[in-house]
Amino acid sequence: MPIPMVDLVAQYRDLQPQLEPALLKALTAAQFILGPNVQAFEKEAAEYLGVAHAITCANGTDALHLALLAAGIGPGDEVITTPFTFIATAEAIAYVGAKAVFVDIDPCTFNIDVAQAKRAITAKTKALLPVHLFGQPANLAPLMALAKEHQLQLVEDCAQSFGANIGGIQTGAMGDVAAFSFFPSKNLGCFGDGGMITTQSDDMAETLRMLRNHGSKVRYYHDIVGYNSRLDELQAVVLRAKLPLIDHYNQERRRVAHRYNAGLCLLNLQTPCEDGVGLHVFHQYTLLTDHREVIQQALAEHKIASAVYYPVPLHQQKVFADISVGSHFPVTESVAKRCLSLPIYPELSNEAIDEVCGVIRQVLKA
Repeated sequence: MPIPMVDLVAQYRDLQPQLEPALLKALTAAQFILGPNVQAFEKEAAEYLGVAHAITCANGTDALHLALLAAGIGPGDEVITTPFTFIATAEAIAYVGAKAVFVDIDPCTFNIDVAQAKRAITAKTKALLPVHLFGQPANLAPLMALAKEHQLQLVEDCAQSFGANIGGIQTGAMGDVAAFSFFPSKNLGCFGDGGMITTQSDDMAETLRMLRNHGSKVRYYHDIVGYNSRLDELQAVVLRAKLPLIDHYNQERRRVAHRYNAGLCLLNLQTPCEDGVGLHVFHQYTLLTDHREVIQQALAEHKIASAVYYPVPLHQQKVFADISVGSHFPVTESVAKRCLSLPIYPELSNEAIDEVCGVIRQVLKA
């Protein structure tokens, strides 16, 4: 039987008995824009994450964009971030007219290298934007200290880390502002696009609510130039059904990851690192190997999916050529050439995991 990267059908079937009546109720109520389910989800998500405010929006990219705007980042500013992430992280910086300043990553966690971030700070630096990549929390304590020392905004990219925590404090609750994505394949995903921004600041939350809704607090009265970026009511229904299960979903992802670790141990490859700083929730299970193409081909022959996140670092993308001239980040470039992500989702069976490991062991003759 084929093994996909993620099985959204299996998750839907588990939720179907409670989800379909809730969706029908929302359809019947016909309050589709900023309706009661959106408001309820924002309250429930804020409570789960331990934040004062959770403001939903249309997607994760918008969440990053609006977060940077609310943080006061604009033209002439520099934002230090990682080149090993999805392009939305740097796109959002460009949207506000700021410059992304890339620094290399930690070879174990693939998250931003704190020491290099410190060296990159200049008079133009206005924010640090770490990404909790693949569900592994970035090392926030020293980044928070850097932000405080240099009076910088700390913007968390939590697109892949819903439910991850550091010492019991959730990602998205430690920076000045944070952005989440609810793309269907995320740990907490809806049935389309969706996003959310979190903050402890009342003033920032007020600005974010205006930014997502045409700059308006009162209908037809507009205080600032805003955007049309609102979470759909039906997506909020889906997210409300899944939110109570997020810890279970993440525990199952950790089960999958640890079984992969056991099945791939002693092979000539590097399995994902858990650094002990925070709870890894394994949005992706990404290993490093010098035999990526051969492994992918063998997996495909057995109808097993795999993916490369991310083959081209941001500093090597054509769109960022003008800000990356002469840039060379050896760890990032090495990881991009050798990274390979295997199927991972809560419903993945132990038998399927063992099948994946068996194919890889055969390729590596172990």
